Amino acid sequence: MSDQIKHECGLALIRLLKPLDYYHKKYGTALYGLNKMHLMLRKQRNRGQDGAGLVTIKLDTLPGNRYISRKRSNSPQYLTDLFDGIFYHFKDLNKEQLNDPVWLKDNKPYTGELLLGHLRYGTHGDNTIEAVHPFLRQNNWITRNLALAGNFNLTNVDELFDELLSYGQYPKEKSDTVTVLEKIGHFLDDEVQRLFNWFKSEGYSNQEITHLIGEHLDIQRLLHRSCRKFDGGYVMAGLIGHGDAFVLRDPAGIRPAYYYQDDEIVVAASERPVIQTSMNIKYHQVKELKPGHALIIKKNGQVSEEMYREPVPHPTPCSFERIYFSRGTDRGIYLERKKLGELVVDKILEAIDYDLENSIFSFIPNTAEVSFFGMIKGLEARLNDIKNRKIIELRDSGNLTPEALQKVLNLSVRAEKLAVKDEKLRTFIADDASRHQMVSHVYDVTYGIVQDKVDTIILIDDSIVRGTTLKDSVISILATLRPKKIIIVSSAPQVRYPDCYGIDMSKMKEFVAFRALIELLKRDGKEHLLHETYNKCLAEEEVPIHETQNHVKALYDLYSDDEIAHKITELVTPENIEPEVMVIYQSIENLHLACPANHGDWYFSGNYPTPGGTRVANRAFINYMKNSDKRAY
Repeated sequence: MSDQIKHECGLALIRLLKPLDYYHKKYGTALYGLNKMHLMLRKQRNRGQDGAGLVTIKLDTLPGNRYISRKRSNSPQYLTDLFDGIFYHFKDLNKEQLNDPVWLKDNKPYTGELLLGHLRYGTHGDNTIEAVHPFLRQNNWITRNLALAGNFNLTNVDELFDELLSYGQYPKEKSDTVTVLEKIGHFLDDEVQRLFNWFKSEGYSNQEITHLIGEHLDIQRLLHRSCRKFDGGYVMAGLIGHGDAFVLRDPAGIRPAYYYQDDEIVVAASERPVIQTSMNIKYHQVKELKPGHALIIKKNGQVSEEMYREPVPHPTPCSFERIYFSRGTDRGIYLERKKLGELVVDKILEAIDYDLENSIFSFIPNTAEVSFFGMIKGLEARLNDIKNRKIIELRDSGNLTPEALQKVLNLSVRAEKLAVKDEKLRTFIADDASRHQMVSHVYDVTYGIVQDKVDTIILIDDSIVRGTTLKDSVISILATLRPKKIIIVSSAPQVRYPDCYGIDMSKMKEFVAFRALIELLKRDGKEHLLHETYNKCLAEEEVPIHETQNHVKALYDLYSDDEIAHKITELVTPENIEPEVMVIYQSIENLHLACPANHGDWYFSGNYPTPGGTRVANRAFINYMKNSDKRAY
């Protein structure tokens, strides 16, 4: 994606099912769990670049000994800083100490059997250390301690916050993370107290009850009570002080979660390849956590996948995960991205009038490389059809000479790397003109490949959201190559609506597709429809949330995809450049063909999987009409 968009966080959970001595004997180190966690977070660093954290819990420690350890970092080198701080505790140990798992567990932090790591991508708010997961809710009762980390955004934080107040709580801040922590914490307290009262009436001592609570705590019941009103996209992982753990996924399956277990270890993460790499296992050995389900790991090592909320009838996993956010090393994602590139080929051929001889194909940025491969594959298939037709025409006309045949066979798809992202350019000059001049050179180009005013450049991108990078940098720098035409291809459909499930796309005015819609309405004298839609969105605030409708969709329905794409072309074309410019988008239908299991397309279609999402779309439009910069959720 040429536009910089902040997006999903990443998490990793590890439960060692054997004593530390087992891993020391088999793998040569008692720090096996820490090393695996280090690798898992490194392999997910694409999911968070604002901070990282890790919490560990030791099982079966004696009272008076520290059993929870946490470290967080928001430094520029957050992962290095995090693990330097953790491994610092072991660097001065002698060989005998490092090879004594019992001594390490008794004397050193971060030697627990339960580990929870997190990578943060802050979509809003300050990037302070307090915002870095995991969060702790501490208590002197071991069964009431809770560590929580997640990849989530909730649309109804206000409602959940008010519910906390009705319990008599006094939260320290109003945020989805703190609200979730306190909500689950409240019901954890309640479940623990319920069990305490039950066993107390049976005559058990308080110390006996502590162990009984750990054995009988029903995590499925706890999560059902805690999360039944959550509206949003989320994957959350939690550790409870005595040793239970869980990973839960939202009922619509919006955010991704995967896990693996054997007789030694349980591992969960936000992406499948992370588990494959860290555990050296095959694709099919990694399971996807089902929507509305929780992976529950009891302190005794029992592992189960349990439904805590009824999944929606037709889950809608996020398609942007497949298009861009998740790492392309996942086999399924890799093939889907190739298919996205292949499925846009027909539109491209129409745009270049099937003139492959004078067309050069490339991609931008590097994350679009896989869809580029798919585009080339599709073009080569069409080229074979063209060659067959030309050969038949030559044969039928009696002109099939060796020279003519060779000319046809020499036809090929011209694929080049034309645009390269340069090192990050910084400008310390305050005036806009100077800053714009610097930004325009974020990308560099390969000279001497394009024929002056003859060749057409076709550049494929993952997605076009704001269009600012295209206008300020990409198209201008490509124009210096003096092509006849520049075609920018998006392997994703037009981004028209805000996201409220974890991605930093909450303001409609930033979407180039929405700006194009506004320009079309102005051109056609239909600005009054904006005010009518505004009033409908305002009225929708009084409607029960489950009856909410997305009124912005009716505005988009006034124009075809091609009409909006044409206006987008005008908006992203810099002034005073010679080449003709064209922007082509993937269709939503083809998106579903390429990503058949991930139908979460609300960014493109406006069809939100939760009522809160629909309400956010209407509120984002209200904010636009009021010229307000605040988030819609």
